[in-house]
Amino acid sequence: MMAITSSKINDLLLCALDELSQENFKRFKDKLSFIDFDGGGNIPQGPLENADRIDTKNLLVKFYGEDTVLDVAIEVFTQINLRDSAVKLKEEKRKALDPNPKSFGIAANDYRMIYSQHIQEEYQFIEDRNARLGECVSLNRRYTQLLIVKEHRHWEAKQHEIMATGKRHAEILAKTATPTKIESLFDIDKHRPTPRTIVLQGAAGIGETMTVRKIMLDWASEKIYPGRFDYVFYISCREMNLSTKQISVADLILNNCPNKNAPIKDILMDPEKLLFIIDGFDEFKFSFDQQITNLYTDPCEKQPVEIILGSLFRKKVLPKSFLLITTRPTALEKLQNCLKFPHYAEILGFSEEDREEYFHKFFEDKKQAAKAFGFVIENEILFTMCFVPIVCWIICTVIKQQIEKGEDLTQTSKTTTAVYMLFLSNLLRDHSCMSKHSRQTNLRKLCSLAREGVWRKIILFEEDDLKKHGLDVSNIQSLFLNKSIFQKDIDCEHAYSFIHLSFQEFFAALFYVLEEEEETVEESVIVTKDVSKLLQSYEEPKNDYLMLTMRFLFGLLNMDRMKEIEKFLGCKTSLETKNKVLNWVEEVGIALASLSSKDRNENKFKFELFHFLFEIQEEEIVTHAMDCFPRIHLERTCFSKMQFTVLSFCLKNCRRMQSLFLSFCSSQASARKPKSANQPLTQLDEDEKACQSNLIKKELVEGLKHPNCKVQKLGFPWFQLNYEDYKNLTSLLSAKQMLTELDLRGNSFRSSMMNEGLSLLCEGLKHSNCMLQKLVLRNCCINNSDCKQLASVLSTNQNLKELDLRGNNQGDAGVKLLCEGLKHPDCKLQKLVLSYCMLTAACCQGLSCVLSTNQTLRELDLEINKLGYLGVQQLCEGLKHATCKLEILRLGHCGIIFYDCKYLASVLSTNQTLKELDLSGSKLGDLGVKQLCEGLKHPDCKLQKLMLGDYGIAASGCKYFASVLSTNQTLKELDLRGSKLGDLGVKQLCERLNNPNCKLQRLVLGDCGITASGCKYFASVLSTNQTLKELDLRGSKLGDLGVKQLCEGLKHPNCKLQRLVLRSCYFKDACMRALSLALSINHSLNELDLQFNLLAFPFVTYLYKELKCRRSNLKIIM
Repeated sequence: MMAITSSKINDLLLCALDELSQENFKRFKDKLSFIDFDGGGNIPQGPLENADRIDTKNLLVKFYGEDTVLDVAIEVFTQINLRDSAVKLKEEKRKALDPNPKSFGIAANDYRMIYSQHIQEEYQFIEDRNARLGECVSLNRRYTQLLIVKEHRHWEAKQHEIMATGKRHAEILAKTATPTKIESLFDIDKHRPTPRTIVLQGAAGIGETMTVRKIMLDWASEKIYPGRFDYVFYISCREMNLSTKQISVADLILNNCPNKNAPIKDILMDPEKLLFIIDGFDEFKFSFDQQITNLYTDPCEKQPVEIILGSLFRKKVLPKSFLLITTRPTALEKLQNCLKFPHYAEILGFSEEDREEYFHKFFEDKKQAAKAFGFVIENEILFTMCFVPIVCWIICTVIKQQIEKGEDLTQTSKTTTAVYMLFLSNLLRDHSCMSKHSRQTNLRKLCSLAREGVWRKIILFEEDDLKKHGLDVSNIQSLFLNKSIFQKDIDCEHAYSFIHLSFQEFFAALFYVLEEEEETVEESVIVTKDVSKLLQSYEEPKNDYLMLTMRFLFGLLNMDRMKEIEKFLGCKTSLETKNKVLNWVEEVGIALASLSSKDRNENKFKFELFHFLFEIQEEEIVTHAMDCFPRIHLERTCFSKMQFTVLSFCLKNCRRMQSLFLSFCSSQASARKPKSANQPLTQLDEDEKACQSNLIKKELVEGLKHPNCKVQKLGFPWFQLNYEDYKNLTSLLSAKQMLTELDLRGNSFRSSMMNEGLSLLCEGLKHSNCMLQKLVLRNCCINNSDCKQLASVLSTNQNLKELDLRGNNQGDAGVKLLCEGLKHPDCKLQKLVLSYCMLTAACCQGLSCVLSTNQTLRELDLEINKLGYLGVQQLCEGLKHATCKLEILRLGHCGIIFYDCKYLASVLSTNQTLKELDLSGSKLGDLGVKQLCEGLKHPDCKLQKLMLGDYGIAASGCKYFASVLSTNQTLKELDLRGSKLGDLGVKQLCERLNNPNCKLQRLVLGDCGITASGCKYFASVLSTNQTLKELDLRGSKLGDLGVKQLCEGLKHPNCKLQRLVLRSCYFKDACMRALSLALSINHSLNELDLQFNLLAFPFVTYLYKELKCRRSNLKIIM
């Protein structure tokens, strides 16, 4: 080599400075004033402050001399992170030193190209774990960026990450630390020099090997580290374990080369340009505890593998070279003892966006990718675990096979448990070299640790916890346990955790499924396999943290899963556990079926049971369990798509269920983040938007259509349905011949596309296969124009018997349109509800015509409409028509006054079919009551039930009703609740109730101003009247004295009362003994309502038990 001329040195230096931006030139001068190159001091800051590029070049040459000045500039470039400038100047210096390189130099440069091409060929393809002969995948097309961070995390942050699921888990990963990319791993840190050793840690299956393979390929393709590394060498620790002969660093290099003719001396000449990648340090069987004196420095000297690698780690050989070492967290402490000033990086897995990208790269077909990812994102647990690349691969592989078979993902997809089993067996097969017996033993210990953690709510374990269960961080533990190092005061402490809490819960469930064997754990740990404790504890309200463990338990008890456990894990499974679990399901199912649908906790528990059944996936078991549910009523449940899938699965196995009602329910938003305004919508976004918008999911409809599903009554009250939902409903109406009732109250038809929604619904109702008998469209914002479509349904569908349109805005014009359908000879409607529909007298002429024409209409509800006297008069004309078949008429709160009573009286004396009349809230006055009673006393009156509550009658009017009671032989029910009768009015009524001609069976006098003084009259009635079966006195101020007087009547042997309502009657404990005695004598009473009184709880409990002992058939409501 020749020396560089003074002119060339000046030219190279000035050229390098000229290429700097003004900002970087300023940084260069600033660093120059502080650098102390090889102890030679530094240029004072004063001369540099206003120096331009030529001045700076001259100062450099003058201060450092021509022999050293280029090296100084290269060092400054490196320290201010201008790597490209440093590399370029270094290369120019090399060329200037040897402008006419000899043949061996040309060979060296050519060989770098040959080596790069070789690496590209070696690493451009990968084989999937299930690849068949000749199948491979492009690494570039499959590899997806992973979330890598350089900061250590705190104890609390690690806990939150392990516990979180779904969107929250993705957010925590994103906020954990500032992410870095693989091309930035060797960048200078803020307070540290250029890192020469990087430890890249990650859990099993998190993607360390795939990442370093990608580094190899990208380096060879000059995508990363251009000019920084001449050579990058890959060393597999698993392969190194198999090496028995002595080797040298040169041999390690040659193992990567395409042939043995590599210019080793030239390669080793510049160690700063070499990067060694050591993949899988945790797999090393070596201890690396050799003394420093045993290490060596000659890269060509042959030594045992442990010595060679130890010398590389400790920088005794090729100290200027770079190392990138991957490892699982459990080997960090061992590795730390081998290294000199390592830098740390951790692979956290896929971010939320990376998961979606992986699906698109795996499937390549956009529609398939959107379909698959859309399915996974709705399963919170699977979506969470997709941060692990191997789990992503498993899920994609399984889904792709299903799509290729043309299967419906929602119907045939793997359960969460099945995916976790695939993950478990995959890791054990590909990453564990333990013997079968040792693997079984350690797996049981791991399950025991997981179980204890779940029970004690521990997710970060100490080393003592592992020792108690006989774990020593062997091979199998390193697969499933992560090791974290946290600072505590002036020390560091170690903690172990499962990769995610869901894996801990999976292993805890597996603990109960494995057949019990002798455990090699310390005596201080009590290991019980009794699953009964788990089942009983889960029933307690505050133990929902056991939910996922329970799901996994059911999933593992699936017959296929149990066979997999025995085949792949070599462990026997417990049939006793399965029998106990199935017995528990039956007991809980019976209990849940009888509970109120309004209890949120019970709804949640009920749906979790459905999740358990979905996980077990055995038709016979699921069918037997679902037989306990004749109805499913869920309120205020937020459904995810996965929950719809679960419900659909259960519906397919419901042979006895008759009704399904989902009230005030909503659809859960997807776990994905919304796109920003400047990001275009992808196909997946569009599919997801459609998927979220329709709440009656396709899979739910498929479940309802299944031949096994016997649901007759279906309701989606206040569900906010839309166009797609109505398409699904239409499909159901035209296919499900067993469906007889549909309740859609509270779903507006006035939002976008809802008119089309109503049109679709009506199409389904008019379909020849539609057997619907009852349709409830309350509060659906139906207007007058919508009634034309409904009228068409009435004239077409001959199965529809009941239509409820309460609370809509159709008004008089809409009712007139409905009347056209009602008058059609093919209309078979029997009940029409038009209450609170903003009607006036203007629509009554049309309704009157319907009453005289329609031969099937039996009930008409017009409550809470301002009909007025003219409207009532017109209705009465229709009611008096000889062909009128109406049996029930509700005119409560319609503004009826005394003037209208003469028309109603005329109806009562004429109409032979009317059985029930509701005039609640009508201010009749004494004159109106008198006129009405004239009709009631008419011998042709057939009325059986009359409702006059809410101020319909005063005490002065009771004398007219009293005469009716002793005359009318058909009236069975009289409801006067809310009327101001007082004790005087009660006295007049009771005098006629004692009349043997009185046939009344039910009397409602709640909130009528009755006191204890009136009770003696009721006592007399109870001891005399042989027909009265129900007496309702709620809201009366009876007190203890009044109740005692009633008891006298109840004790009479002639008392035939069956139901007594004393709710909110202001009595205390003093009357309870009298009541207890009366009830022990009375044998006719079946139900007693004592709610909302001033009773002491202990006494109530005592009374309840006492009465239940004496009268087992008596229902007491307290």
